[in-house]
Amino acid sequence: MGGAEMPRAEVSRVAVTPAAAELIRRLSEAHGPLMFHQSGGCCDGSAPMCYPLGEFRTGAADVLLGSLEVEGVAEPVGFWMSAEQFERWRHTHLTVDVVPGRGSGFSLEAPEGVRFLIRSRLLDPPG
Repeated sequence: MGGAEMPRAEVSRVAVTPAAAELIRRLSEAHGPLMFHQSGGCCDGSAPMCYPLGEFRTGAADVLLGSLEVEGVAEPVGFWMSAEQFERWRHTHLTVDVVPGRGSGFSLEAPEGVRFLIRSRLLDPPG
């Protein structure tokens, strides 16, 4: 996988709610290591998509916002976003949440009757 990583000195840009963490644990048990990608495209493009690690190829047009540390999941879960979308959202902190409903058939949670979504807020100013 390619793509750019955020500088380590950056503030936290992505987190998960307890409900999303529980779903990530279940998906990790069923599918192994995971990753998220948010493209900002059409259809479900505003929702984060969860894939088995490496199933979605990242490249120079993608930015790694951070790695989610989820208790009970052995490997951090990378959260990627298209660089173009990051330019518009660069001042935003994202929180991955989960709600009832059906999202994209491409994301691992689709058969669960729930879907991941993003809750956002402005980044906290540096300390």
